[in-house]
Amino acid sequence: MAPSWTAGAWTLLAALGLLSCCSFGQCEASRTSGSTTGGNGSEQGPSSLERVKRGWVWNQFFVVEEYTGTEPLYVGKIHTDSDEGEGNIKYTISGEGAGTIFIIDELTGDIHATERLDREEKAFYTLRAQARDRLSNDPLEPESEFVIKVQDINDSEPKFLEGPYIGSVAELSPIGTSVMKVTASDADDPTYGSSARVVYSVLDGEKFFTVDRHTGIIMTAVADLDRETQDRYELVVKATDMAGQMGGLSGSTTVTIVITDVNDNPPRFPQKMYQFSVSEGAAVGTPVGHVIATDADMGENTDMSYLIKEGWELFKVTTDVETQEAVVSIKKPLDFESKRTHNVVVEAVNKHVDPRFVDLGSFRDQTIVRVSVSDIDEPPIFHPAEGAIMEVQEDAKVGALVGIVTARDPDVKNKPVRFSIDRTTDQEMIFHIDPDSGAITLGKILDRETAGWHNITVKAVEADNHTMASHSAVSIRILDVNDNPPELATPYEASICEDAKPGQ
Repeated sequence: MAPSWTAGAWTLLAALGLLSCCSFGQCEASRTSGSTTGGNGSEQGPSSLERVKRGWVWNQFFVVEEYTGTEPLYVGKIHTDSDEGEGNIKYTISGEGAGTIFIIDELTGDIHATERLDREEKAFYTLRAQARDRLSNDPLEPESEFVIKVQDINDSEPKFLEGPYIGSVAELSPIGTSVMKVTASDADDPTYGSSARVVYSVLDGEKFFTVDRHTGIIMTAVADLDRETQDRYELVVKATDMAGQMGGLSGSTTVTIVITDVNDNPPRFPQKMYQFSVSEGAAVGTPVGHVIATDADMGENTDMSYLIKEGWELFKVTTDVETQEAVVSIKKPLDFESKRTHNVVVEAVNKHVDPRFVDLGSFRDQTIVRVSVSDIDEPPIFHPAEGAIMEVQEDAKVGALVGIVTARDPDVKNKPVRFSIDRTTDQEMIFHIDPDSGAITLGKILDRETAGWHNITVKAVEADNHTMASHSAVSIRILDVNDNPPELATPYEASICEDAKPGQ
């Protein structure tokens, strides 16, 4: 038995471009010169057997998929060379789809497909052919296997099975930088024609990105992508089969490309000058004000440090770790009367400078923090501030001048100052002080031999505001005078005889 094509089938499939052959093989079969009965398989007729080599040529059967005709589609014909055309042979098929999808004309061996087939669902069917004697139903040939292959047509469009896609690329990347790869799958037969040959193109976003026609790799098309201007792009990538030829089917997917940050922006102060005021009485460490530099970058690329370029003698700057603000505070006491305005130059510097972008300019910026010192009502100030040392002789008379303490109001108004002695330091009232001049005089006679030093505390207050008070220590040294005759340390007694001679 050898399947073969009728002339009409060859003509049809050749016209459709579907004719194809499988590999040729040969087998050897024995054939009797007489008839073969079924039953026990005994041979009738002449006793001699004739051995004939028979060549089996198997042409693969094809049926075009998605056939939409109203009549069953002719597939091909099976035929045995023992068929002499007398109608004595019955042809049957079995296997996948036999009797449902595929039917056979028992008399002629013609096979037809009764259903619309889909190659993407099933690419081929394996069946077995049998030729039997119509009267005895005995097999005339060994059962043989053959394949009906479903011939592909371009009925499946490319599909992006993993879309939509999300990718990223750093801003300012060079032209041609690879971003990501997209892949479309085509369910058509990749081994036949161009139905599954897919090419890629960018439908929307082609000004900024391109896609490799064959690999689907998306690349940058410009070198000036700026995250600070636009931080993401939405592309539409199309895949077209038939290698992009006219009539090819296509599918598309969306691709979101996120532009990641690089450190290409320096810190910038929104203002070139800030003004703050602080009382001259503010303690060291008191914050004067907060300023902040902004950076258009993001993440660690915005990290910056602050430093004082001018004014560091009286002020210092620290960074608030949460707000990234520069906190300007007092380093040393301020004095309104000495200087009422300070210009502090604060500089912001990026911590992580990318060497690729140093040519873009300096990654630092400066601003002026103008600090106005406000006046407060301060207590009088003694001169010298560390206290005075005076000397007076012990024989000085009551009312004698010991010395003068000096204090003044440091404020601009320079109010009058009044003096007094803290009597807890001079309970015996040995000294007096003039409340206006600060002159200290003796109130009692001194005796160095009793007390060589006297330590008193002088108080100075503003004449019209006694809450503004200062204190200063005054040490008074008593100078010795020769006011005591010599005395024997102990009494002495001596005896002498009445007859003692001179000089004895």
